[in-house]
Amino acid sequence: MDAGRNKKGCNDWVELRRDEETRIESVHAHFRGHAYDPHDHDEILLGVTQQGLQRFNCHRFLHTSTPGQAILIEPGAVHDGHAPEQDGFTYLMLYLPQPWVTGMMQQRGLGDVSTLEAAFRHTLTGDPLLIAAIQQAFFAIHHNEGRLARDQSLDHLLSLLGRHIQARPLSLLNGSVGQMNLLRSYLHDRMACDIGLDELAHYSGLDRFRLNRQFKKAFGLSPHAYLVRLRLRTARVLLAQGLEPAHVAATVGFADQSHLGRWFQRAYRMSPALYQRQCTNVPD
Repeated sequence: MDAGRNKKGCNDWVELRRDEETRIESVHAHFRGHAYDPHDHDEILLGVTQQGLQRFNCHRFLHTSTPGQAILIEPGAVHDGHAPEQDGFTYLMLYLPQPWVTGMMQQRGLGDVSTLEAAFRHTLTGDPLLIAAIQQAFFAIHHNEGRLARDQSLDHLLSLLGRHIQARPLSLLNGSVGQMNLLRSYLHDRMACDIGLDELAHYSGLDRFRLNRQFKKAFGLSPHAYLVRLRLRTARVLLAQGLEPAHVAATVGFADQSHLGRWFQRAYRMSPALYQRQCTNVPD
C-alpha cells in the first residue's frame, strides 16, 4: 500500500504527507457521501477542489466548492464535509502551522490570519493566482520536490494570501464575549480534567443555561463540543511528535485509546495510529 494512502473501501481515500522542517501537512483525498464530522484545526487550511462538489458548513453558512475553487479556513473555524453528488469530490489541502505563518507574515509586514483579530474575507475564492499558488506549494511539499521548490512556492503563496485577510474589530474583551474568553481559557488550562457544567457555571458566575447559550454564541460550539475539538487538535500535535496513542489519549483527557480513536476517526477519517504513521512518511 502507498505510504500515504488510507483506503476506505473502494471509493474513499486519504493521502497525507508532513514536512518535518516546516511542520506543514499536505492532504490529498477523495470522499463519497459523508466525509467528516464537524471539527477544527490549529492550522490555517488552504485547499483546492479538484473534482466534484465539496459541500461543508463553516462560519454558520453552507458552502459548496466547485472544481478549481480555493477553500480558506482560519484556525479554530469549525467545519464538516460531505459530497452532495454520487461521484463524490477530490481535493488537496495544505495545513499551515500558526507559528510558522505568523513568522513568515510578520517578515513581510502582512496581516496575521493566525490571530483571533484576523480572518479570511471569503471562505471560497476563485482568485486564479492564489489557486495556482496553493497547487504549486502543495505539489512541492506533497511530492517532495526539494527545499528550494518548497520555499519559493510557499513564499509566493504567502505574498498572495495577504490580500485575502481582513482584520476583525478588537472587541473580544468587552462584555459577555470577554467573559466567554476567560471561560475558554479555563477549558484550555484544564483540558485533561473531567469538567462538568456546574464547575464551569461556578467559575463564570452564570447559570448553566445562560453559560451554554453565550458560549455557543461566542464560539459556535457548546462547551463540550469545544473541549472535544481542543483535545483532538492537541492529540494531532502529540501524535505527530511520536507519542503512543494510549498516552496521548490520557494526556488530552479522553477516557482511553478507543475513546480517542472514535472521535479522531469521525473528525479526520483515519485512526490515530494511521495518522501517526503517515506523519513519518514511512511505508506500512
